Amino acid sequence: MLRRFTASLAALALAGCVTVNTEEPACEPGSATGGAVSAADPRAQDAGEAMLRQGGSATDAAIAVMLALTVVEPQSSGIGGGGLFVRGAADGSVATFDGRETAPSGATPEWFLAEDGSLPDFRASVASGLSVGVPGNIALAAKAHEAHGTLPWKTLFEPAIALARDGFAVNPRFRESLSSMRAFLMRSPEARALYFGADGAPLPVGTVIRNPALAATLQRLAEEGPSAFYTGAVPQAIAATVKADMTKPGAMTAADIAGYEAKMREPVCLDYRAHRVCSMGPPTSGGVAVLQMLAMLERFDLRALGLRNPVTWHLFTEAQRLAYADRELYLADADFVRVPVQGLLDPAYLARRSALIAPGAAITQVVAGVPDGASQALGDGDEPEERGTSHIAAVDGDGSMVSYTSTIESAFGSGLTTNGFFLNNELTDFSRSPVVDGKPVANRVEAGKRPRSSMAPTIVYAPDGSPLLSVGAAGGSTIPVQTARAIIGVIDFGLSAHDALGLPFIMASGDSLLLEEGTWLAASADAFRALGHADIAIRAAPLKGGAVLRTPQGWESARDPRLEGKLDLP
Repeated sequence: MLRRFTASLAALALAGCVTVNTEEPACEPGSATGGAVSAADPRAQDAGEAMLRQGGSATDAAIAVMLALTVVEPQSSGIGGGGLFVRGAADGSVATFDGRETAPSGATPEWFLAEDGSLPDFRASVASGLSVGVPGNIALAAKAHEAHGTLPWKTLFEPAIALARDGFAVNPRFRESLSSMRAFLMRSPEARALYFGADGAPLPVGTVIRNPALAATLQRLAEEGPSAFYTGAVPQAIAATVKADMTKPGAMTAADIAGYEAKMREPVCLDYRAHRVCSMGPPTSGGVAVLQMLAMLERFDLRALGLRNPVTWHLFTEAQRLAYADRELYLADADFVRVPVQGLLDPAYLARRSALIAPGAAITQVVAGVPDGASQALGDGDEPEERGTSHIAAVDGDGSMVSYTSTIESAFGSGLTTNGFFLNNELTDFSRSPVVDGKPVANRVEAGKRPRSSMAPTIVYAPDGSPLLSVGAAGGSTIPVQTARAIIGVIDFGLSAHDALGLPFIMASGDSLLLEEGTWLAASADAFRALGHADIAIRAAPLKGGAVLRTPQGWESARDPRLEGKLDLP
């Protein structure tokens, strides 16, 4: 459902640059000739870089980062959630891995509805076992490692085990997350004991937290292999925790967890100004949205228009509006719903959509298009924002690129914990309303189905076919916009990864336009009004992108400069 952009973005990205003590954060962009890693937390980034130093692949590095983030960034991602993983080899071959969570076998389209058919408050759905999907990150990691890992499976766990066993220091960002979610987290005795003092206050910045339960879980997975997550004591504990927090039948079972499968998917790829851009297809909407936006913009000479020309970014928002209209209606789990991916990415279709964009005026009314293969019998659902997400980018000495987005959906997921980690609330990424205006919603809940996502892990090859960029973001529906904006910064304007991620944020949601406060885009608000954007909000946009980019000096690693508390934007 296209909604006005009225929700605060502050909760979307409580993430990014962190401190390992009470000193200034160590977040300067880095570069390396033999490879590079980007992660929201420097300690997790260190884990990935340690794999590269040992001769590991980009796949090894990305997995090690995901495991470390489970410890130091539990509010955003981890082994209790899932992810989407794109790998591009130096020879141009691309593989994508789907570790998105699944609904349990007892789930029905009416999963979230009350007995009288009404919808409960959204937060009530989140704070319930109803919201927990079968976690997929460990299965994804195992499948990717089997195909493209070079180091032993056990080695990938060593940094995360050390962080959980020996402890990590609370940084300001994590304490802010704990403070803002305090009431929500109090429902978990494990979280309360780990992260809060006897007085119920979040632990102070600089406090060292040790998580022996998580250390033991990670050690078990390292020694016994990925099957230890899906059979035996761990899944039994997950299922028991979920069932204890359920108000209706159909709770997740150990058999649901044992039956989980990470899947290989076909990548989605298009050319943009002679660069080959590849991303993840369904069940995420993010990759298709990124490619659609870029394709619709290609006929415009953005470089000639100029980086600080409001018309440049007006064109970008118009492409957003068209792509998101398609996204809301058509994108879902292609194993359950016919998703017209080929039609949505067909050059002729995208040319027709692009023709709706005018440099001098906003489109009066944006509606979904009718690509080949599209069903006109679908309703527009009521999906919420995703907030608990982190992005990992890595490249190794062989030039293989990995873009991996990992999530538990909301901040701290469902708030439920077991074995030292948080369980996701990914099922609230489904439309809680199964039918809208008498039409079935593509992204409705169904047993075994994967909820639609906005995640857009993306890789880019240079015109000569060589690896150039691995990029992605966290932040719910802003993810495709963040990702496309960074690609435009690199390709159209020749920016560094750091500056491309730091471009001022602008996003259209239906007829509403968000301009990031304190930036030259916000200072151009009157110009956007003159172009027909009447409903403009100006406020902060705490974002969470990450990238590695090939430069003449080697691979540059960067995270969004806002996460360093800086607004030194290009």
